[in-house]
Amino acid sequence: MTKAELSDRIYEKIGLSRKEALGIVEMLFESIKSILADGESIKITGFGTFLVRKKSARKGRNPKTGTELEIEPRKVVTFKPSLHFKALVEKV
Repeated sequence: MTKAELSDRIYEKIGLSRKEALGIVEMLFESIKSILADGESIKITGFGTFLVRKKSARKGRNPKTGTELEIEPRKVVTFKPSLHFKALVEKV
């Protein structure tokens, strides 16, 4: 599903204009990105939790050449679904 399709669903269910619905979706995603970029987690009850985790440096291998190299420490975003959401997805 794309942002446009998501905003269309909001438009159909709530009755806002397409432009307003797209604006809401854009604002939501910008807020989520900003909060995660600051290193904070986001917990949405009934949906799940977005977490920023720090991965430490580690040794890796170039699959093409087999040369060992050092992988830099970095931050990654993970998502842990809520039990309710997980059960809903598994039911389908």
